[in-house]
Amino acid sequence: MNQSLEVPHLDTGHGYLLRPWQMDDLALVREASADDYIPLITTVPSPYSDAEGTAFVHRQWGRAVSGAGYPFVVVRAEDGKLMGTIGLWVRDRAQGRASLGYWVVESARGQGAAVAALRATATWGLRELAIPRMELHIEPWNAASLKTAERAGFLREGLLRSWQQVGDQRCDMYMYSLLAADLA
Repeated sequence: MNQSLEVPHLDTGHGYLLRPWQMDDLALVREASADDYIPLITTVPSPYSDAEGTAFVHRQWGRAVSGAGYPFVVVRAEDGKLMGTIGLWVRDRAQGRASLGYWVVESARGQGAAVAALRATATWGLRELAIPRMELHIEPWNAASLKTAERAGFLREGLLRSWQQVGDQRCDMYMYSLLAADLA
């Protein structure tokens, strides 16, 4: 039986805050829906409508209620600008691992939000939730996400061939991990 999770507010310590989704976050969903890639790998609606955006926010709330994981919005601390999202997914927690997924909208890229959010969320999962292993799956062509993972301290372990369906094709993914021992 799944247990409802409470999504906390986290300060990354690097100018960004992580918080639960709110209905006021529809502008973030709208911008993400116009991206060429984000809707392919997420449940972000494309094309966007207010009804579909609202349904997306409800899905984020539902993930916490169902116990699937912790969906956060990434917000710039100084002005509240919506940057993106990160989720810590705990489906495999009983096996001692959790996975993370993140995206940053185009207007917010290159500002360090993804690295700060990834480092803070992974550290919180390892230390506060005592989950021994954090995992990422990243497409080999996604240079920005590969750099983000490495800057956040994740180590590349190998290539998972034909690992995930993306759009209408099977895609390879690099496996990255971060362990509590890596934080020292």
